[in-house]
Amino acid sequence: MTIASGHDLAGPRPSRRRSASVPADPGLGDKALEIHRRLCPVYECPIPYFHSLDPLSELVSSLLSHRTRNADSGRAFKALRARYPDWAAMLAAPVSEIEATIAGVTWPELKAPRIQAILRAVAERHGALSLDFLKDMDVDAARAWLETIPGIGPKTSAAVLSFSVLRMAALPVDSHHHRVAQRTGLIGPKVDVGPSHPILRAQLPADWSAQDLYDNHEILMLHGQAVCHHRSPACGACVLLDLCPTGQARRDKSSAA
Repeated sequence: MTIASGHDLAGPRPSRRRSASVPADPGLGDKALEIHRRLCPVYECPIPYFHSLDPLSELVSSLLSHRTRNADSGRAFKALRARYPDWAAMLAAPVSEIEATIAGVTWPELKAPRIQAILRAVAERHGALSLDFLKDMDVDAARAWLETIPGIGPKTSAAVLSFSVLRMAALPVDSHHHRVAQRTGLIGPKVDVGPSHPILRAQLPADWSAQDLYDNHEILMLHGQAVCHHRSPACGACVLLDLCPTGQARRDKSSAA
């Protein structure tokens, strides 16, 4: 993978509506399951988790990864870990020092103060610099708690719950995942990444495990990176072509030319 799942550095406050309150279109639910069924053998489900971080560390990692290559955000995360014995020490450090430490990521001048502000908010609202308590909440409540903090939106809240050692049943949606969902018609052309979260989650079985939802995110993300590119998607090589109105339109246009 070259680009990490995007995370919310800023932006409007997300809706508090969750999957339980978003009715799924039965036809789109069937389509979402068929897409999952076809892509899983291609990308070899179940997919191993790429992180085993505590949830607060996963939050920092997720914030660093916004619009940044995996290798660069990974190096920045390791640099923070090497420089500061814990996140409390980073919170107390000069913001210019943090900015220099994460210089390899996109927008370090924005991310350094933003990460400090978010850590400060966690400590103030929970009374400790930890997110381990989220394990005792259900997914909707945990995501809502996280999203009350400015700078944490639905992508980040889902990533913290899904990717960390909490291994909770949340569905992150990054830009690649969103692109595949949009082109295949699972979401409308004007549905942005943030609002797509409850829609796409509602299309999948309510009783799916954390691993099932993680696999769904990963296979759509990987398909977006490997086949359904932002520019020049490889529609002719796509196992979803007969399910994809965008791919069919591109094929028909190419045949007509």
